[in-house]
Amino acid sequence: MLASEDSRLHPLMTTHRKPGEVVWIGVRPGPRQAMLPVSKVEARQNVGLAGDHHTNRGGRRQVTLIQREHLDAVASILGLDAVAPELARRNIVVEGINLAALKDRRFRIGSAILEYSGLCHPCSRMEENLGSGGYNAMRTHGGILARVIQSGLIRVGDDVSPISIREQYGLAEGQ
Repeated sequence: MLASEDSRLHPLMTTHRKPGEVVWIGVRPGPRQAMLPVSKVEARQNVGLAGDHHTNRGGRRQVTLIQREHLDAVASILGLDAVAPELARRNIVVEGINLAALKDRRFRIGSAILEYSGLCHPCSRMEENLGSGGYNAMRTHGGILARVIQSGLIRVGDDVSPISIREQYGLAEGQ
C-alpha cells in the first residue's frame, strides 16, 4: 500500500526522475508459440493485448512487463552478451523506470492505463529459452503483471508514467 500523503515517505515513493520508455513490444499468439515483435499494440480494457493468447482471460495477467535493465542483469548472471526480449516472454520491455516502484499504482503507457497486479515470476520455459540456470537467473528479475484499466494504443517509444494518486482516485485539489 502506498504511504499516506501526510507521510514523509509519500514524496519519495511517488517521485520518479523521468518517465520510462517502451523499447520493445511482443505478443504470444498461442501457448508455447514464438513471441511476435510488434511496433504497436492495442491494450483492451479488462482483457489484455490484441493478438496475445492471454487476451480475454481477464484476471491479473493481462499484460507482462520487464525492465530492459533486468534483461542485462540476467544476461550477466548467465554469462551471455545479451538476452533477447522475446526469450523472456514478456509483452512489454521498458527502460528508465523501476517497475517495482509501480506497486499498487496505475500507470499510463501511450493512451492506455494499466494497473500493477503482481510480480511476474519465471516459469520452466526460462530453462529452455535461456539455458541451464535460466530459471534462477530470472528470479527477482521477471518483471510485473498488469491489468488494462483503460483501453488505448501502446507504441515503441511511448512514455511509461505513474498516474498521480489524485488522478487515480478522482480527487480534486485539496482532497
